[in-house]
Amino acid sequence: MITTFAAALNTGLRRSMEDDAKVVLLGEDIGRLGGVFRVTDTLQKDFGDNRVIDTPLAESGIVGTAFGMALRGYRPVVEIQFDGFVYPAFDQIVSQVAKIHYRTGGKVKAPLTIRIPFGGGIGAVEHHSESPEVYFAHTAGLRVVSPSTPADAYSMLRQAIALDDPVVFFEPKRRYWDKAEVDFDGEPDLPLHRARVCASGTDATIVAYGGTVATALTAAEIAAEEGHSLEVIDLRSLSPLDVDTIAGSVDKTGRLIVVHEAPVFAGLGAEIAARITERCFYHLEAPVLRVGGYDIPYPPAKLEKHHLPDPDRILAAVDRCLA
Repeated sequence: MITTFAAALNTGLRRSMEDDAKVVLLGEDIGRLGGVFRVTDTLQKDFGDNRVIDTPLAESGIVGTAFGMALRGYRPVVEIQFDGFVYPAFDQIVSQVAKIHYRTGGKVKAPLTIRIPFGGGIGAVEHHSESPEVYFAHTAGLRVVSPSTPADAYSMLRQAIALDDPVVFFEPKRRYWDKAEVDFDGEPDLPLHRARVCASGTDATIVAYGGTVATALTAAEIAAEEGHSLEVIDLRSLSPLDVDTIAGSVDKTGRLIVVHEAPVFAGLGAEIAARITERCFYHLEAPVLRVGGYDIPYPPAKLEKHHLPDPDRILAAVDRCLA
């Protein structure tokens, strides 16, 4: 059926809660309000306030409580209301949640999913349009993923909740209202850690994730009109990285552009560029290029269109590669 990204997430939460009574939701305004983006709409009414829990405005307390519940056999799903609100919980996530499995020699697991709406494009105020994904991708012990389509939003969320690993689940908030076909009764077509080739091409590879995948596909369509064939890969998993899929594409195209909303400096694109340069050195026809946000605090809403990668900036990088 045709559904929105947000509705696909809602169905994913609902199906997971129906399948396992140990799945509980915690977050600010997720109950009666249904969340600021209505991702949890009607779930408290249907499952009760002991499974869909409205919490105080205290992110460290939310994650700390959920972590304790995970240790006691529950599968909590936490909603961080906006990306910029996750920092008070950073210590809990990187010092406790990420380390418990290793610290206990594999005896204790932490099946905790932390949902974070991230990125810009909605004209939000300060602290509401951040891209903190690389902080968590840098932390051993965490899985970090980001879907870009309603179908992946549904299947990847269900996969994340079912895992015994802690997962930081980044949802591109500007895609919440995108619509596409979702098969709610089908099996996932890819494991959670695998990237997806969204468009085949021969001249250059574009790697993107989250909100920038649709931007990259638009750039590929424009490039096709100009006679250039671009392969677009949706990374999906930021940690671990599916380097094999990227390398296979670069071996074919000889060129790579990495796109993300986060600042280019020390971003995920730098890690991908280093790995691909090392692995595909003799196949590369040009340096790996990165297109991302500028190295500044996120700008005011009226300026964000100049900060976010757009098709023109991606195509300018393609021209540099092909030159």
